[in-house]
Amino acid sequence: MGERVKTSSRILPATLAELRRSEFSEQRLACRTVRDEMRANLVCRMERGESLFPGIIGFDDTVIPQVVNAILSRHHFILLGLRGQAKTRLLRSLTSLLDPVLPYLAGCEIRDNPYAPICRQCRMLLAEKCEAAPIAYAPAELRYVEKLATPDVTIADMIGDLDPIKAARGGLDLSNELTIHYGLLPRAHRGIFAINELPDLAGKIQVGLFNIMQEGDVQIKGYPVRLPLDVLLVFTANPEDYTARGKIITPLKDRIGSEIRTHYPAALELGMAITRQEAWLDRSTRGQVCIPGYIREVVESIAFLARQDKKIDKRSGVSQRLPISCLENAVSNAECRSLRNKERYVVPRVSDIYAALPSLTGKFELEYEGELKGADAAARELIRAAVGRIYTRYFEGVNMSRIVQWFDQGGTLKLRDEQPAAEQARQLGAIQGLTEAAARLESDLPKDPAVEASAAEFVLDGLYAHRRISRNEEVGYLAEEKKRETHDHEDFPPRGHRKQYQ
Repeated sequence: MGERVKTSSRILPATLAELRRSEFSEQRLACRTVRDEMRANLVCRMERGESLFPGIIGFDDTVIPQVVNAILSRHHFILLGLRGQAKTRLLRSLTSLLDPVLPYLAGCEIRDNPYAPICRQCRMLLAEKCEAAPIAYAPAELRYVEKLATPDVTIADMIGDLDPIKAARGGLDLSNELTIHYGLLPRAHRGIFAINELPDLAGKIQVGLFNIMQEGDVQIKGYPVRLPLDVLLVFTANPEDYTARGKIITPLKDRIGSEIRTHYPAALELGMAITRQEAWLDRSTRGQVCIPGYIREVVESIAFLARQDKKIDKRSGVSQRLPISCLENAVSNAECRSLRNKERYVVPRVSDIYAALPSLTGKFELEYEGELKGADAAARELIRAAVGRIYTRYFEGVNMSRIVQWFDQGGTLKLRDEQPAAEQARQLGAIQGLTEAAARLESDLPKDPAVEASAAEFVLDGLYAHRRISRNEEVGYLAEEKKRETHDHEDFPPRGHRKQYQ
């Protein structure tokens, strides 16, 4: 006898006889496929006005409606898009459209339907125990099987093979169906099977998917047995991979019901929402993390500008992981400073974004022009351009002549990366007009020297980005004409961020 399983506030049937009298009746389960199940659950959620794919941001008007249409049409589908476009995350969220639990014959490797088993072992179990056959339950998350396609994947991995060890232990002939070792696809029976990076799958392995997609069955090795699997097949692919590493063979593409294109966030606010959701920023250190809005905007703008930059290969794309990693790294640099100086708040500055260069340079591929300059130089240019763009959003039309005049009259300012916030705030407060300009930013953040220092530094970096003032490694910030007089054309900050504001 099977054990009674309790889920939520109800006890689930433990045997086939109990199952027949429950909500999992034969009428409901015998002929209902996984695609029927997902379609029905999707319809219910739409009728109730519920969110379909929580956590997927920026696809509400583009990708999500196409995925909905594919599920309502009971299609196998593929998501095409560049790296870092939430393709895998979207596929994994499909489990929310599956039933909370699914009954199957206990002990079955492929979670067979109790009313219509397809494997030999389950048919033997029913013949032996009849209505007393034990029932087990699979939660929705276990009904999702995912495989990253690599060139070394074999048909045995995907479909199955004979298992001589099973045959030897059971004293069975190799032609016996009980010697089958099931691959990933049969193990996804009554669930979702996802293949990531489909073009990387060898052509002869892609051929092995033909039958399951069209006729709904597979044949394992030389066994004269066709398994009528119930599975939804979903794929992801990067269009660049079609020529760079492999291709999706035409007959397989023809069998995929829907081809859905993903994309990067269309607006800065959407990108910031994704980064806020995904970035790890809740640190358990002494200082409380406070991230000014303009810092978030600068970090996100780096990704948007990189996707438009002629020096960066657009075919490879610029992943949404770039701003996520950059913000995490910038906060970590600010955290180091806060710990050294025993400060109450961890507040990132523009200098911390420059310190996060290692999180940027590996996130994009350079064209020939960019390779001549190098990844570090390209990343510094992106940061400077991003600061200039966000500075314009906050200060367009604002008179900054008093600040510029302070430098024109011979004033210079050199900041250090590890400088305490209170000391830097006093130093910046000596510049006429700077405190008033910085006060226009972030009124919702705590009144603290770390916040004031970050805002004032952003103003100066914005003026530098717009070439109203200059800066170099030796002197720091200075008047723009002084830079021309000293013929100092080195970009700033320099390669080693620990030396940049000394």
